[in-house]
Amino acid sequence: MSVHDAELRDPMNETVRAVGHGEPATATQGLSHDEREAFRRTYAEQGYFVFRSVVDGNQLAGLSRRLAEEFDRAKRSGALFAGGGQISGHLNCFPGTESRFAYDAIERRGIVDLVRETLASPRAALRVGCNFNLPNSVTQHYHVDSPFLEGFMIVNVAVVDTDLVNGAIDVLPGTQREFYPYWQFEVRRLARLTTRLPLKRGDVLVRSSNLWHRGMPNRSTVPRPMLAFTFGERGTDTSVDPFRGDEGKIAFHPNWYRPTFAGRLRERTFVAAPITYAAYRFVRSIYGKKGYGTLDR
Repeated sequence: MSVHDAELRDPMNETVRAVGHGEPATATQGLSHDEREAFRRTYAEQGYFVFRSVVDGNQLAGLSRRLAEEFDRAKRSGALFAGGGQISGHLNCFPGTESRFAYDAIERRGIVDLVRETLASPRAALRVGCNFNLPNSVTQHYHVDSPFLEGFMIVNVAVVDTDLVNGAIDVLPGTQREFYPYWQFEVRRLARLTTRLPLKRGDVLVRSSNLWHRGMPNRSTVPRPMLAFTFGERGTDTSVDPFRGDEGKIAFHPNWYRPTFAGRLRERTFVAAPITYAAYRFVRSIYGKKGYGTLDR
């Protein structure tokens, strides 16, 4: 199903529950009992939840400018890798210490405590990241972010207003509840659940790593960044300050594809003929339980 064929669901209807409309939260604001219960109920059923107006928009606007500046600088200097997601238009990014204010905001709002409570892990490891969706990017394949048995939670912060033009995420509600080999995902036509999630700058999306989703094309003229704080992700280094990776500076990293000749060839093939990768995944998933205990994309 293409993005043009997809059913567009309204993110403000009862399928996509959201709370916290209004001004960004202050240090004295937390989640009410009703908000916490709404989160627990909807997250368990749908695999995600949206909190509105959590992080200060002016600070996020400044971070957006800094991310764009650093990307342009890395490109001009030749420091940026070739391939690694640049061909398809989806890069990983480390947002540096300059993004700490966003974490502080979700912590003040009570979202961090709620996430750790949901995970039943008060010391769940934190990893700091960012998705950097470039202009003219392509539609990703539906995927999950973890092996089914190693699920964790992801807190995304919209750095800019995110809509159908610049690549609002596409999620499949409820698909986090059981394991689907890719062939079963296709046969059961789970893509029919497609739900786009437009977000305003400062909105927060909490989702399960086992929720099927995909990055969407950015048809605007500027990059679309979205912060990603993960909690409980296996292999996260807990011995260092998570905001001090890459010396605390903004840095860009490959997403899915290796920045090698073979990686670039694979990425170009995916962009030119995405059906080839879908067919490969379908056949491979028939044998064994790839994605259950090991990640399959």
